[in-house]
Amino acid sequence: MLDLNPVFASDGLLSKHIPGYRMRSQQQEMAQAIAETIEKNGLLVAEAGTGTGKTFAYLVPALLAGGKVIISTGTKTLQDQLFNKDIPSVRKALNVPVTVALLKGRANYICHYHLERSLQDNHLTFINRDEIKYLQLIERYAMRSKDGDKSGLSAVPENAMIWHHVTATRENCLGSECPDYKKCFLMEARKNALAADVVVVNHHLFFADVMLRDEGLTELLPACNTVIFDEAHQLPETASLFFGESVSTGQLLDLAQDCQIETIQSAQDCIALPDAIAAMEKAAKDLRLSVEDENVRFALPVIERNKAFKPALNQLIEKLSDLAAILETQAERSEGLENCWRRAHDHIGLIKRWCNSGQDEEGADYVRWVEVYSRVLQLNATPLSIAEIFSRQLNASPRAWIFTSATLSVKQNFDHYLNEMGLGEAQSVCWDSPFNYPEQALLYVPTGLPEPSHRDYIDSVVNAALPVLKASRGRAFVLCTSLRAMQRVHDQLREAFTAENITYPLLLQGDGSRSHMLKRFRELENAILIGSHSFWEGIDVRGEALSLVIIDKLPFAPPDDPVLSARIDKINRDGGNAFMEYQLPHAVISLKQGAGRLIRDETDRGVLMICDPRLTTKSYGRRIWQSLPPMKRTRQLADVEQFFLTENQSAVS
Repeated sequence: MLDLNPVFASDGLLSKHIPGYRMRSQQQEMAQAIAETIEKNGLLVAEAGTGTGKTFAYLVPALLAGGKVIISTGTKTLQDQLFNKDIPSVRKALNVPVTVALLKGRANYICHYHLERSLQDNHLTFINRDEIKYLQLIERYAMRSKDGDKSGLSAVPENAMIWHHVTATRENCLGSECPDYKKCFLMEARKNALAADVVVVNHHLFFADVMLRDEGLTELLPACNTVIFDEAHQLPETASLFFGESVSTGQLLDLAQDCQIETIQSAQDCIALPDAIAAMEKAAKDLRLSVEDENVRFALPVIERNKAFKPALNQLIEKLSDLAAILETQAERSEGLENCWRRAHDHIGLIKRWCNSGQDEEGADYVRWVEVYSRVLQLNATPLSIAEIFSRQLNASPRAWIFTSATLSVKQNFDHYLNEMGLGEAQSVCWDSPFNYPEQALLYVPTGLPEPSHRDYIDSVVNAALPVLKASRGRAFVLCTSLRAMQRVHDQLREAFTAENITYPLLLQGDGSRSHMLKRFRELENAILIGSHSFWEGIDVRGEALSLVIIDKLPFAPPDDPVLSARIDKINRDGGNAFMEYQLPHAVISLKQGAGRLIRDETDRGVLMICDPRLTTKSYGRRIWQSLPPMKRTRQLADVEQFFLTENQSAVS
């Protein structure tokens, strides 16, 4: 049995090599459990409260185990932190000769083929001064870069349209048929990953490969001894996305554009092709225009009541089929034309499957629904349950699987997560945060607020929040459960601040990138940041800049969401209680994420204000607050004011 005490002890290897390291018994216990899981090819679900140090707890046994390890994180930002900071620090402390590779999805790597096509083409829609400048920067970067990772070129904004034209998608990648295959940045990254002992990926890449056998893990997984999922609470949603199928009008417009480029370069004498491309492009746009709303989701029965939708979808199938037939006659003229033909054929199959079936080949139930954005309409088929599909991946071959996050349980009960992910008899363990929550934090639930369904609820929330914001001197996150509530809170606070001559800066999600907003928040030191889902997790603001987190209401997902609605119906039909078994656990895990923004360090102090009266009036409210860290609780504003007054006096003294 691996003895990890020499690593984690107060005078151990980590303490000697990593500045600021503190010995935590929870961290060492977690590391020991992970080491045992790796040794016996087991299955471990580990919840580690904020401050436990879960990253080192899984890195140490993973690097010492000696086998091949895949670490999957929630975001590319966490990937970069692991690869550039955490793993090098632990590897140096342990003095182990472990090789490490970073592997991202193909959209993160410059594609030589599409870059060259963009440089040659004079008809691209992105031609303007900024995009031309960006294209030239990318060309020079591609010539000198070793990895072609677009994150290495900060001079071109991550959301610049030009990236769309110089990177490949699964659909338009030519694979081994590409003339630039031998110098492909993506293929080089995959080779490095195959050779490395530890490979850092993200959840989207992991599941894209599991389902599509496409993104470079196909050869990695069979050779892998251990898979570690960090931020594992995100897996059910990510897995649902990739275990389902989708096709969008945006993909079809991309296909039309690629067809135009390939026609100009390889098939100018095919007179029928431009008209077929234009007809399909128009049909795709007409399908989007058949629905007047935007940023909404429709269940299949609802969208079928739209009299314009079905004719527009049939017209799209017809025009896409016409285009595919012509592309088939031209496919042998270039790799690009062959790729366009294959994509058109695949899209037809996806759309027809969406139209005709609610089950897959193995009988798994799917819910069909439509999502409408400002310019794109997407057809989706999502499995009602991912448990059986994912459990097949677990049982494919013997290896260790570790799932870890700060938020996986409800009152330290993991049944919901285990059932949802199909983890069966997995060992599940919970380690509490080492922080002193009774001394560091106060949970405040104000009195007198109406039910969240009341039309004046948000106004009441703002009225209750105002004296708390004054007591905290700003320094707050206001986390809202919807974009509409977020905007209303912002407008009401701005109006109140103007009336009372309050000068705390108000920052609203969407006024800049998340990283830019956080940078401003930290620098201002007395700001109030109002955000929605983007700021509920993955945010780390330590110190006095964040001393108050206000949550407008309990984060229950809207029951009219097509996928949630179908899952609720299925659970209830099968004799279960969907609210207690599914909706409540999801809300608890989301609330724990939001609450986790408050205390990030041993010296942090702050107030968590949850405005929803259901926390005290409903029978399930007790289960919710008992799942939160053990803060002192109050319903009195005077206690909140005294908490901040004590903080101010401590700071002065």
